[in-house]
Amino acid sequence: MTLSTRPRGARYLALLGALPLVLAACGSDAGAGSDTAEPTDEPTVEETMAAPTEEASVSPRIVITYDGGVQVLDATTLELVSDLPLEGFNRLNAAGDGRHVLVSTTGGFQVLDAGTWAEPHGDHGHFYTAEPMLTDVIFAAEKPGHVVVHEGRTALFDDGTGNIVVQDSDTIGEGVADDARELALPAAHHGVAVELMDGSLLVTDGTEDERSGVRVLDADGEEIAATDDCPGVHGEATAADEAVVIGCEDGVVIYADGELTKVDSPDDYGRIGNQAGTEESPIVLGDYKVDPDAELERPTRISLIDTRNGELQLVDLPSSYTFRSIARGDDGEALVLGTDGSLHVIDPESGELVRSIEIMDAWEESEVWQDPRPAIRVLDGTAYVTDPATNEIHAVDIETGEVWNTASLEVTPNEIALASGDLPHEHGEGAEEGHDHEDEADHEDEVDHEDEADHEDEGHEGHDH
Repeated sequence: MTLSTRPRGARYLALLGALPLVLAACGSDAGAGSDTAEPTDEPTVEETMAAPTEEASVSPRIVITYDGGVQVLDATTLELVSDLPLEGFNRLNAAGDGRHVLVSTTGGFQVLDAGTWAEPHGDHGHFYTAEPMLTDVIFAAEKPGHVVVHEGRTALFDDGTGNIVVQDSDTIGEGVADDARELALPAAHHGVAVELMDGSLLVTDGTEDERSGVRVLDADGEEIAATDDCPGVHGEATAADEAVVIGCEDGVVIYADGELTKVDSPDDYGRIGNQAGTEESPIVLGDYKVDPDAELERPTRISLIDTRNGELQLVDLPSSYTFRSIARGDDGEALVLGTDGSLHVIDPESGELVRSIEIMDAWEESEVWQDPRPAIRVLDGTAYVTDPATNEIHAVDIETGEVWNTASLEVTPNEIALASGDLPHEHGEGAEEGHDHEDEADHEDEVDHEDEADHEDEGHEGHDH
């Protein structure tokens, strides 16, 4: 059904500028909700960084978390570039500029410079590398949640306050921009925000105890469309023609052509919480769970949501999978990393299982969602897959099925993100990951029990879990 559009000027009317997230210095006393930062004589990121090296071509890098820090790898050789100690359970989000990664950590989203970037020069670019570093730039947040990158804009959501910051992706490394769009939602919840090219902003609505709303605000902050028919609202993905899919416990909500449309699951409880989309395809890949009482459900079906007509197709897989298992190929392929150790490639239009690429031994998902488990990210035709059981990372050619490189790690990998090192909008960061923000990015909802009690990170349930 198509949901009615509400009159402009409802209760979400332009809270822009309220309760801004601010730039904080790592290790300082500035926290979420602070509105100023203490003056400092500390050197800037540029001043502390070693002189860059110009490269003949783009130099993509991989960022992984482990218990005790973050490592940066060369995406071609899979060799270690840098090891950056960082205490706590940290999560990763691509910043959208090809160079930086946002680390969800104590105090907010901390900016990690992966040390790879490109600079335009007329009709070509120049490519550079430098030593990666955790910068002192932090987007303050009580509970850093989803990060969504779309068309050169990056939206950060604080689950602890309901505060949102949206700004140009290429300014993320500098902290909150002077012209950043800032919004304070009526109540804190595990949520997500997506800004579209016309300036409209899609946001979720709810509280810590319950969430079921999806709102669309115009460029002035006035509500132009809304629905409360999305119980357990969680996760997002953007498809071709800027269609946005939001997951619910009984289906999804699609925003397209100015309208919100509810698509019901075939089951009374058919939860779609983690999705992966790409501008190459009008179809969004989602997970699919049917047991609201399960301590840990190990699903063996995925969902394919066609944003053109609202059709929802379920596809049976040879094995179960987890919240870090779904991704999209550069040509729109639906990718699912199974617990049978294989990467399953699915045609999103037909739902046909095209091939299964054996990568690792079979594995079992832990009941504790924070525990390491295999994860997948995609860049330029390669799927990067981690194997915590063997402390390995694999590079897989999606088209041929060749595992063209494997490396042993000195740590047990948990989360993974990519820095393309390329010019924005050339190769970008790959498909729009559902958040495991993806990743989600990153999560599962509270009912899934494997997630955090009150939120997930870039997955938090909000990322993926």
